[in-house]
Amino acid sequence: MKDNFSNQASEYSKFRPTYPPELIEHIVSFTEKRENALDVATGNGQVAQQLSDYFETVYATDISENQLLHAKQILNVIYKKLPAEKTDFEDKQFDLITVAQAVHWFDFDIFYPEIYRILKPNGIFAIIGYGLFKTNPNTDKIVEDFYYNIVGPFWDAERKYLDENYQTIPFPFEELETLNFENKFTWSYEQLIGYLETWSAVEHYKAHNNQNPLDLIREDLKTSWETSEKEVTFQMLLRLGKLKV
Repeated sequence: MKDNFSNQASEYSKFRPTYPPELIEHIVSFTEKRENALDVATGNGQVAQQLSDYFETVYATDISENQLLHAKQILNVIYKKLPAEKTDFEDKQFDLITVAQAVHWFDFDIFYPEIYRILKPNGIFAIIGYGLFKTNPNTDKIVEDFYYNIVGPFWDAERKYLDENYQTIPFPFEELETLNFENKFTWSYEQLIGYLETWSAVEHYKAHNNQNPLDLIREDLKTSWETSEKEVTFQMLLRLGKLKV
């Protein structure tokens, strides 16, 4: 698994969107027991913290110590620095395992056997994500040009899985039918820019060109944003599965 986000841990915790409570509730509704949950590649612990309302114990792992340092401390959430593909958990330990906005970074050939090892036979595996947000037409045009053309060459190859709505990732599970969800926010201009700053392609562009690519669109973006309703919508991606027997 790549670590693209340690350098942005503070901004990540401040500007990355949270997940809709109704989405988390929907995922949890599929579980038979609610003893142990695991959030893999937890980042700053967003999903783990939401799961803590439902499970006796929630484990949350990440390879970035810096990300974990920005996670909120909750009594029944245990953070551990571990790679997704190789954990130290017991066989058949978890009722639910979640991965939010991260599964595309994993080595599937190693990761999925690990899920089969640590997930209970009747447990649930959930992949959560979101792609490019939508907002007003003028801002969409600026952001899409930024996404595809300005920083487009600097996205890691794995980003394609998000562009393809997680429909092309390997998914060796008995897939369950789910509802559709979206995430809506009203953002200030600072929140919009702050979120764009967390993109891994922005970091790669900076490293390659010694320049912040957001400087190329900052003024146009501000003009379009200040004259809009400032609403942002993310279509949520969700795939749920059980172990194949």
